[in-house]
Amino acid sequence: MLYAIIAADRPGSLDKRMAARPAHLQRLEQLAGLGRLILAGPHPAVDSENPGDAGFSGSLIVAEFTDLAAAQSWADADPYQAAGVYASVVVKPFKQVFPQ
Repeated sequence: MLYAIIAADRPGSLDKRMAARPAHLQRLEQLAGLGRLILAGPHPAVDSENPGDAGFSGSLIVAEFTDLAAAQSWADADPYQAAGVYASVVVKPFKQVFPQ
C-alpha cells in the first residue's frame, strides 16, 4: 500500500537540511531502486522552485510500504529527523487515483 509522509520543517533549519541532504537523498534513491517511490520533494517556503535563503517549509514523500508501521519506522529513521530539520512528521495511508 502507498503511504504519504508529510513533514514540516523547523524554522531556521535550512543549514541543517542542506547538511543532511545527501544522506536523505540516498535513502530515497534506495526506495526508487526498489520501485517503491512514487514521488518525493520539498515544499519551497516561497512561491519559487528555487527559494534561495527562504528555504523550505517541509517535505512530501509518497512511497509503498508493507504497512503503516513500516512506513512510520522508515520516516522515523530519516536523516532530516536525526539532524533536527523536521518539527513534525505525519505518516498516513494514501490511495492514488490519478494518474492510473
